[in-house]
Order: sequence, then C-alpha cells, then structure tokens
Amino acid sequence: MNRKTFLQHTGIVGAGLIAAPASFGRMATDFPEVRVAANQRHFKSEAIESAIKQFQSHVKNKELGWLFNNCFPNTLDTTVFYEEKNGVPDTYVITGDIDAMWLRDSSAQVFPYLQFSKQDPALHKLIAGVIRKQTHFVLKDPYANAFYNDDNKVSEWKATDSTDMKPGIHERKWEIDSLCYPIRLAYHFWKTTGDAAPFDTGWKEGIARTLKTFKEQQRKNNAGPYKFERKTSWATDGVPMGGYGYPAKPVGLICSMFRPSDDATIFPYLIPSNLFAVVSLKQASEIVKVISKDTALAAELLKLANEVDAALKQYAVTSHPQFGKLYAYEINAYGSHVLMDDANVPSLLGLPYLGAIRRDDPVYKTTRNYVWSTENPFFFKGTAAEGIGGPHIGKDMIWPMSITMRALTSTDDKEIRWCIDTLQKTHGGTGFMHESFHKDDPTKFTRKWFAWSNTLFGELLWKTFKEKPGLLG
Repeated sequence: MNRKTFLQHTGIVGAGLIAAPASFGRMATDFPEVRVAANQRHFKSEAIESAIKQFQSHVKNKELGWLFNNCFPNTLDTTVFYEEKNGVPDTYVITGDIDAMWLRDSSAQVFPYLQFSKQDPALHKLIAGVIRKQTHFVLKDPYANAFYNDDNKVSEWKATDSTDMKPGIHERKWEIDSLCYPIRLAYHFWKTTGDAAPFDTGWKEGIARTLKTFKEQQRKNNAGPYKFERKTSWATDGVPMGGYGYPAKPVGLICSMFRPSDDATIFPYLIPSNLFAVVSLKQASEIVKVISKDTALAAELLKLANEVDAALKQYAVTSHPQFGKLYAYEINAYGSHVLMDDANVPSLLGLPYLGAIRRDDPVYKTTRNYVWSTENPFFFKGTAAEGIGGPHIGKDMIWPMSITMRALTSTDDKEIRWCIDTLQKTHGGTGFMHESFHKDDPTKFTRKWFAWSNTLFGELLWKTFKEKPGLLG
C-alpha cells in the first residue's frame, strides 16, 4: 500500500493511529454483529456459509467462532465484483479500503477459498474470473502491481510518478511477487478443480510476458526497460539511481525494485521473491506443457527456474554471528546484504507456505529463529504481543499477518496455539484483523478494512479446525 493512500484511508494524522472507540472494549464478550449485512454482501458462497456454521457449532471458543464468521468471508463480503462478459467469468477484487486490484493481494485473498470450489459452482466461477482478470492486467503491463477496473480512472500517482503509466493502472511498482502470485493461484486452481478453461491463448501469452519480464530484470546486459521515480518525502516510495535502483552484479537472480509491502528495496535481489519465482516458474512450466502443449515455452520457463535456483544456492545464504547460516533478505551479489524480515508475504518466514522451501530445511529453520528474535530489526515485542512488522508502518507496529504466517508454517502445537491466542487478543475489539497494531496497545491499529489479513486468519482457523481442532479450545 502506498503512503499517500495509507494516510487517506487510515485517518492517520502525524504520529496518530486509529484508536478503537471505547465501546469496542465490550466486543470480546458481547460479540455483536459486525459482519456486513447479508443484503449488502458482494458475493455469497453456500460452501463458505456452511463452513462457518460447522466451525461455530463445533468450536467451544465463541470468540473464535465470531472472528471466523467476520474474517473468513470478508473478501467475498466486501471486495469482489463479479460479472460475466459474453458468458465468461470476470472478477475484480479490491484490497479493502483502496479501489484498486493488486495482483498479489487479489490472489492471496481468494486462495483460501479454492478448497471449497468443488462444492460451490458459483465460487468456482468467481475464482476463474480472478485468473482471467489477472491475465488481462498482466498483458496490459507486467511491471505494474495494481490496476483499476476502469481504464478511464486516472491514478492519483499520475502527476508524481516518473514511469510508463498506462490507462487503467493504479500504481506501477515492479515487484517480482506480483507475477508469481497469479501463477500460484492458477496452478492450484487447476490442481484442485481440474478445470483448464482459464488457460487459453491469452493466459499463455501472459506467462510468456512474465518470462520476458523476469529475463529483462536479470539485467545481464543492461538495466532493462523499467524505471520508477516518485516525487515524495517517503524514502520507501522512491527508487534511487535515476529510478533503476542500486547496482547489482548480474549473476542470474531477478531484480525487484519493490518489496511485497510496496516499499522500495535496498538491494535489488530480494531473496524471498526470487525463491518464490523459482517455484512459480516451475508451476507455469507444468501448466504450459500439459495444457498448452507448448514444450518450447515450458522448457524456457524451467531453464530460468533452474538458473535462478542455482544463483540462490550460491549467493542467498549468509552467516550471522549468533544464529549461523541463514537466508539474507536482500543482496547485491557484490558481497553486501540486508538481514531482516518483513511481515508481507513473500517473507523469509512465509516461504514454506508458498511451497518455496521445506519447513525442515536447516537454513530455513535457522532463518526462522532469527526473524522471530530481537536480532531482526523489524521484530517488535511489547506488553500486548510480539511479532514482525516492517518499514512500511514503522517501529513498534506488529502485523497480524506475521503471527498468522508463523502458525501456518509451524508444526508445533504449542506455537500454533500461542499464535491463535495472540491474534484473538489483539483484534482491538473490532472482530477483524488489521494491517498492523501497536505492540503495547492493539486498539491502536492501521487499516480497519484489510481483506488479505482477514481471509488469511480465516484460513489459519479453518486449517487448524480440520487438522488440530483441539488447539481451538
């Protein structure tokens, strides 16, 4: 999320944060109706409603049942706009309090519903519509991260951004994960449903554009066609060196000018996103080979995946004096690196969730210990909670997403239970997850309407309910 829109939509002025009204303090015991009214919901899924009833009827913890009812359907209730164009599904998905569709967020928002798509034909069509809409946007501009449903809508960034802003683009921040997430959604849609309808010639062209963009951003011979500069006082919104970023040694890794937080990278090789790219390229290769029958393109995708993977093995791991070998967050391949983690996914913590690395990988386990410690400059521990934040909001602000992701990547029952208990205690009395909350006071939070965080928390609760119901109380 960009800074200007962040300020507009959270109501933050100066150093102030949203504070939950005093009456919200009763909500943990009263559990009032805070989910949007049924007649105002954008989309209704019978399968999701059935899951909510099942969860609430079996889980004794009434507050968790209330939270699941509020959070899990939040994307469907408030952010999806479904229609059919000439009989073909088309789905536009906003993030919540911003009328724009992020390739990353929209993929993550609907992903937890995939497991219900076989039970609900309408939900199946809605997700297929997301895949088609994302293909349309990638073909429009593979370097953009967020788009409008209306090409006539002019972005607020048009006047401040020096980059190629085409009609219908909300923001043009180049992030590797923006092209990986649609592949992840498409791949799992295919594997879950067996439906190949969205994978037409347009989709294959979108994959070819993705491959071309990744290769351009390897920057082997030149800086490539993308540049981005913004007239702003926010350091994390601007890209230095004429909009091309600081130099990186061309070793086969892919440059990303921005992180999943929409903050500018320090060094161009963002390790979590490169690891995500490897698995995404392999998934795209499989689809192209099996469905599109294009063995040449499939081979090119796999070749790039292997090249990036080899470079990661050589350059991504560094050493910490206390923790030993671990993954760096960013590097330039000249020997410089950034050690940290950010709550936004792909993060180092969240790599197993994306299928980018095994949970039992020794280097990941060391990295996991590091990022959830005070050695990570963006790990915050207070009287209310502990967790990971990031530069986007700043010091002492924990992102619920980091706590959810810790649970989703854990096999430790005690750890999972702690994460769920902590999230239950830190919704600020609102019944929803937020972008971030203050480590000492969860009633001070940012973004009261952030669908990704809500749906991800719902995914955690449902996964726990199906696999380890005893942890829910």
